[in-house]
Amino acid sequence: MPLPDERAAARRPLAVVFGCAGETLSEDERRFFAGSNPLGFVLFARNCRTPAQVTSLVAAMRAAIGRPGAPVLIDQEGGRVARLRPPEWRAYPAAARIAALPDPDAAEAAFLGARLTADDLAVLGVTVDCMPVLDLPAPGADPVIGDRAYGSDPERVARLGRAVCEGLLAGGVLPTIKHMPGHGRAGVDSHKALPRVPASRAELSGHDFAPFRGLAGMPWGMTAHIVFEAIDPGAPATMSASVIGDIIRGEIGFDGVLSTDDISMGALAGDLATRTRRALAAGCDVVLHCSGVLSEMREIAAAAPSLTEAAAARVARGEALRRRSRQPFERAAAEARFATLTGAQA
Repeated sequence: MPLPDERAAARRPLAVVFGCAGETLSEDERRFFAGSNPLGFVLFARNCRTPAQVTSLVAAMRAAIGRPGAPVLIDQEGGRVARLRPPEWRAYPAAARIAALPDPDAAEAAFLGARLTADDLAVLGVTVDCMPVLDLPAPGADPVIGDRAYGSDPERVARLGRAVCEGLLAGGVLPTIKHMPGHGRAGVDSHKALPRVPASRAELSGHDFAPFRGLAGMPWGMTAHIVFEAIDPGAPATMSASVIGDIIRGEIGFDGVLSTDDISMGALAGDLATRTRRALAAGCDVVLHCSGVLSEMREIAAAAPSLTEAAAARVARGEALRRRSRQPFERAAAEARFATLTGAQA
């Protein structure tokens, strides 16, 4: 007979967030999700055609696993990283355009852009937005971060990042601070290859980690697939118990849900099952898999355990925060003010 702790673990969802292949769930996907019971789902442009279609897809995803409150994630940063695009959805400026505004206009625009974005997402049933980017781009770094960042001043990036988080929360959407503990020095794109950062621990602590420390109380975070040679020369942050335990959970003080970046990215070595086991063993709460390829999802599901008790508690805290944070909103007034600040048209 299973012990009480084993029965509790069996009731918890799998420590994975999955995508799907298209605009509707196939019967194979539906059966797979029902059987594997992932924590939640992630949407990409391939999944998003119209508001009605996305709303239906999100409902079908949740229905497949029988959990109407399951997290549904998206990358809707603005600029070049936006899964919802015109003409069905509003375009928002990249972070660098917001950061180019003078203070205090920049913080107000960051808040309003995030609040409007949250309004776009909440009506679809999307509950987690994978922003803000808190990385601090360094001279000579690969442009994969580039204008997705709010600049290179840690204090100002933290301030603008907080405004984004507050805007999302006011709209009932959870922010995700990324890419922990800092992607700004990466010399190559981690989608394609593994960056190695030789900076000293003191340099990293005094600069790269600072925006994340300032927003350590946020409900979700995402790791960077980067080797920090001064901390763990043998493993990228996503798979490093030293980086996750000593830096992200320790020095930075983050105690929210810690998700990997996409586990199938080119920076990581090994098959998907190995990657999954290593990331969760290192201390990630959740593995994120984005391609929607069913054979890959099956491999990951076979390797992933249920959420730990601590991870389940973090997810629950985030959801409670999301529910109590939503504030009344006059969209027309917000759009007008946002346009005045940024010159961006609705």
